[in-house]
Amino acid sequence: MCDLAHLESLDAQLDRLCAHHDALRAGFGQPPVDRAALLEELREIAPFVLKFAQPVWKRLKKVRRAGAKILFEGAQGVLLDVDHGTYPFVTSSNTVSGTAASGSGLGPNSTGFVLGIVKAYTTRVGSGPFPTELEDEIGQRLGERGHEFGTVTGRKRRVGWFDAVLVRQSCAISGVTGIALTKIDVLDGLEKVAICTGYRLHGKVYDYLPSHAADQAACEPIYEEMPGWHESTAGARSYADLPANAIKYIQRIQELIECPVALVSTSPERDDTILMRDPFVD
Repeated sequence: MCDLAHLESLDAQLDRLCAHHDALRAGFGQPPVDRAALLEELREIAPFVLKFAQPVWKRLKKVRRAGAKILFEGAQGVLLDVDHGTYPFVTSSNTVSGTAASGSGLGPNSTGFVLGIVKAYTTRVGSGPFPTELEDEIGQRLGERGHEFGTVTGRKRRVGWFDAVLVRQSCAISGVTGIALTKIDVLDGLEKVAICTGYRLHGKVYDYLPSHAADQAACEPIYEEMPGWHESTAGARSYADLPANAIKYIQRIQELIECPVALVSTSPERDDTILMRDPFVD
């Protein structure tokens, strides 16, 4: 951001950037970057953008001292973390909650409630290990009812039963205080629901996902089955509105992931939420 205030001294940086990107563009049959046009565009936006530029750490320190609530949002799941995820099927950065401190300038002691967003079943986009993946009618049903398609690309997500092993591991790695359990309504009408409680690999039972990609791909899920519910949970806004078997399912998830459920989402509507603990209240 601060480079916008020093556009006259960008030549060295542009040299490095263009050396990289022009080579890639040539490989795709595209012309090199028009440096003059790029600089002109930066000059146009600089006066507007720089009005909002300031040291983030200083701003956050000030509002925190004033008692303001600060919300940090992670863009990708824990298991896409470059260090703790399902390598090599990961992103290029750290996605765990601790990154909020390193990225913002606030120290690690500044983070309060860590809310983990978890679906009532498991999904994955693209390649990578997925022990509980369902490639049958139930998987098709969950995918369609849950509208499991990428919001940008439209790519179909892979769908499977709730994997308590992965969620427990993710909660531990990210220091999750409580989870938001979403899309419970997608499970409505199923005769039975299943939760993965462990993996079987080469005759041994694991309570965590092994580190090596080959072992991850070879893991066989160990399931605990529970009766489903025929009543609708859609739009429920209190725990009392949920079917008894849905409550048992939520309670069992809490036990298995060793982390409380802070809220339950029962539809895409913002207000259709059952709040057990407000993340913004100490």
